[in-house]
Amino acid sequence: MRTLQLSGITASHSGTPVLHGIDLEVQAGTTTAVLGPSGCGKTTLLRVVAGFMRPDAGEVRVGNEVVAGPGAWVAPEKRGFGYVAQEGNLFPHLDVAANISYGLPRRERRTRAGVGDLLELVGLSGDLAHRRPDQLSGGQQQRVALARALARRPRIVLLDEPFSALDPELRVATREAVASALAHERATVVLVTHDRAEALSFADQVAIMHDGRLTQVGPPADVYRSPSDRRSAVSLGEACFLAGDVDNGIVTCALGELPVPGVQGSGACEVLVRPEQLRLGDPAGPTATDACVAVVTRTVFYGHDALVELCLDDPRGDSAEVWARVLGDEAPPVGSRVSVRVVGAPHVVTLDGARPS
Repeated sequence: MRTLQLSGITASHSGTPVLHGIDLEVQAGTTTAVLGPSGCGKTTLLRVVAGFMRPDAGEVRVGNEVVAGPGAWVAPEKRGFGYVAQEGNLFPHLDVAANISYGLPRRERRTRAGVGDLLELVGLSGDLAHRRPDQLSGGQQQRVALARALARRPRIVLLDEPFSALDPELRVATREAVASALAHERATVVLVTHDRAEALSFADQVAIMHDGRLTQVGPPADVYRSPSDRRSAVSLGEACFLAGDVDNGIVTCALGELPVPGVQGSGACEVLVRPEQLRLGDPAGPTATDACVAVVTRTVFYGHDALVELCLDDPRGDSAEVWARVLGDEAPPVGSRVSVRVVGAPHVVTLDGARPS
């Protein structure tokens, strides 16, 4: 296992800048998900790491070895990386065993040594070894592609949106099998994805990318709870933004007076509250004493849960809208009045005259 380190990576396509000074470190044996919308530069970054394109500037280092940088270049086939593309890219004329063995020394290809173990590692039966790719489901094909990537015991495994073409249920099952296999191998992994649930559940570290720049890097829980800006917040899930005034650790907004630990000074601000932080109740009930009151304007039902749109009466004279996440069978009817409490502290996103510590 070796740490992957990117320093000052810039890259362009046909003279158009795509990556702008990317700095990223992936600790040995961990998984980093690069999360961002289509066209933000995620795949370009992965191609630079893999060696499929040269950076315009900067350095890619694996352990103490520079594989791309000023005066240094290691060809992709000599980097010892495993690469799994979005579609798997299995050879259609080869069976599963031959696909997995491809790229191994000739003797190992002939004996197909270890193919059964690799299939078991990715959660597949050894009975599939003699099938062709067109005889497999999409999820099975992606697991075979991973087995092929792991066959050479790579130093780094690169995953280019490998689950995006699968239906939702198959995507979850395949993702869990792949994560288990990679953990078993203690692989160092970089995943690029536009799926926030995938990034948060799959990775030890999430790197949020917009317009060819990393806007925030950190553990999933940290970037979700304390995003660096609006775009990062929305990238990671539903977000309610409210105008407020903060004064020495207390913010006043449409949800009332709420503690914001770590924020010093005073001034106008914008606060973030996630829908799951809001608790709804009876406005005349015993828990409504310190809650504000809102009117339900819309509900969106998902089965296991629902999003409830609320119109709050802002004590400062303005109305404000927020979303609350509730259990699917507990969504109040449209037009009803409910009490709204906040669980946990909101996050101050932008400040004017105040600063987070």
